[in-house]
Amino acid sequence: MSAPGQAGSQAAPRVGVIEPGSAVVVGTGLIGTSVALALREHGVTVWLQDRDPQAAKLAAGLGAGTELPAGGPPDGPADIVVLAVPPAAVAAELARAQSRGLGTGYTDVASVKALPLRQARELHCDLASYVPSHPLSGRERSGPAAARADLFLGRPWVICPLAENDADVISLVTGLSVACQAQPVQMSAAEHDQWVALVSHAPHAVAAAMAARLELAAPGALALAGQGLRDVTRIAAGDPGMWQQILSANAGPSGRVLRQVAADLQHAAAALDRVADGDDLAGKDVAELLERGMAGVSRIPGKRGGPPRDFAIVQVIIPDRPGELARLFQAAGDAGINIEDVGIEHSSGLPVGVAELSVRPELAGQLCAVLAAEGWPVRR
Repeated sequence: MSAPGQAGSQAAPRVGVIEPGSAVVVGTGLIGTSVALALREHGVTVWLQDRDPQAAKLAAGLGAGTELPAGGPPDGPADIVVLAVPPAAVAAELARAQSRGLGTGYTDVASVKALPLRQARELHCDLASYVPSHPLSGRERSGPAAARADLFLGRPWVICPLAENDADVISLVTGLSVACQAQPVQMSAAEHDQWVALVSHAPHAVAAAMAARLELAAPGALALAGQGLRDVTRIAAGDPGMWQQILSANAGPSGRVLRQVAADLQHAAAALDRVADGDDLAGKDVAELLERGMAGVSRIPGKRGGPPRDFAIVQVIIPDRPGELARLFQAAGDAGINIEDVGIEHSSGLPVGVAELSVRPELAGQLCAVLAAEGWPVRR
């Protein structure tokens, strides 16, 4: 183990953080391989294991580490064992890894915490050395080929300490999150499951419900699809099998949020029915939902968990050709202007699209002038 690191997170204190020098990653999908890649960039020795030998081989080929020998790490137990498996499989994998003595400390990165913890207790796992955790980051794609070393950069990494935990193992799991460039946050397993139902699990089901409306849609309707539809349905492209497991593992909290969303939608639908029947005043009920939605969006934290910021939007027309977006970013970079966020509106069949660049308000005028001088059609 390396020496304790420096402190400084508002949520999880980093005093006494122990960054791992070696790790075993069990499960080489998107999250597990991304953890391994991040650790390798940090100089950590990483061993890889997966039920699918080809997945572990692919992850190793990507530079995520070395396939774990049958006898375990050659130099003895690793500092940390990361269980990157579905929630329902965590406890069994934990029991298996502990019986083999693969590590000094153990954690999992599943997106549900109460179920694995309950099952680990039932299997009489050693809870002194097991600290549940969860990095809140991901992609629509799955598998080791989709992994990225920077997947957790600036993202929250929830750590759920237990009364039975050894203090050094809590520090070690915190160090794991720091080594992956995440922001450690401590809370109970119950709090975690309640909150991720609101910010992750139920939103996926809502996106899937909207995307399901498109299954039998006429091709002509889909040809009109714009960025709004793509934004709402983007995450619905995630692996259905994986998300079924996640929603089932966190069924209670996720179901409660979905019932609340359904009630809002039913109320809005009833109001629109009354509007269609000539009751113009019923539109106020719809406006109330839209206003509540705007208020909710304003509460979402900004980059890296900071406070929300209002950015100015600069719209730029870009040709639908390779390299145009890179040229646009280069022009902004040459002017010393940081692009805080970007969205692209592009309808199928059109030769151009619209890039919406988010910048600090005081820089919007400068960016417009710079881009216009280089021939880009722009508007604010």
